[in-house]
Amino acid sequence: MPTHDETDTQPALTRDALVVAALRVLERDGLAGLSMRKVAAEVGVKAASLYWHVRNKDELLDLLNDAIMADAVAPPREGDWRSQFLDYGRRYRRLLLDKRDAAKVVAGRLAPGPHLLRLLEEQLDRLREAGFSDADAAMTTYLLGAYVQGFVLQEQSPISADEARGASRGEIAAAAGDRFRALPAEEFPNIVALADDLTQPAMDARFDFGLERILDGLAALLPPDKR
Repeated sequence: MPTHDETDTQPALTRDALVVAALRVLERDGLAGLSMRKVAAEVGVKAASLYWHVRNKDELLDLLNDAIMADAVAPPREGDWRSQFLDYGRRYRRLLLDKRDAAKVVAGRLAPGPHLLRLLEEQLDRLREAGFSDADAAMTTYLLGAYVQGFVLQEQSPISADEARGASRGEIAAAAGDRFRALPAEEFPNIVALADDLTQPAMDARFDFGLERILDGLAALLPPDKR
């Protein structure tokens, strides 16, 4: 805990200011570079002052999780439930891609701050209105979040050692396609035949394919007249 002298000589620090500073550090240095010391320096206080607001870095990540979700857009009210959640999934993916290491912060984290609570309420409202049972609506919110977060985590992971050496993802995919086509067809007939299908689809198409298949499966939980 900071001493009385420290709090007298340092500028007042609010939790909101702490979160804004942590978001700046996250954007600049990534999750691996986020530290209490750097956040404190960002707001011009000593690190000990942060502990009036959070007990440790994990509590700071809880706050960051909710701050990131402040920019998430709820499923729209117009259209059927499938179009609503297709739109929601695409927007959520874009949010996680646009904020550095956001997927690493939010993946698997249940920290129900005010922004997450409002988003969850909106999702459940759409799902119950569509005809999903309470249990299925609750499970669906988890499933959709896990899919988007997991997809972005994979999307942002190094695709191969060649990427670290400066090759673009397009170049790496093209090289993989060439390698697939050059394999002995008698040993790998399916890989050779599907070389283009395995390597050419863009990430947007891959994401939509997965999300639409999830929605197909969820539709089976509804009465036929509501699918």
